[in-house]
Amino acid sequence: MTTLWVGIAVMALGCFALKYAGLSVPESVLRHPLTLRAVELIPAGLLGALIAVQAFGAGSSIHVDARLLALGVAAVLLALRVPFLPVVVVAAVVAALVRQL
Repeated sequence: MTTLWVGIAVMALGCFALKYAGLSVPESVLRHPLTLRAVELIPAGLLGALIAVQAFGAGSSIHVDARLLALGVAAVLLALRVPFLPVVVVAAVVAALVRQL
C-alpha cells in the first residue's frame, strides 16, 4: 500500500470519527446560547475569508488589482440594497474596465 492510500485511509477514518463525534454531542450543548451564536457567525466568517482570499490572493502572495475595486463597488451597491444580479454585473463591468486601463 502506498503512502497516498495510507493517507486517504487515515483521512476517511478521521472524517468518520469527526462525524460520529458530532452526532454524539448532547442536546444541552447544542442548545446552549453560546453554541447557537457561534453557529450563526461561522458562515459569515468563512464567507469573508473566502472573499478575502479571492480578492487579494495571487498564488502565495498578496496582490491588489481590479478585484479590490470591484469588491468595493459591490459592497457599496449591497449597502444601498441593490438586487444581487445587478451588483454582480456592475462589479464585473468595473473590474473589466479597470483592467483595460
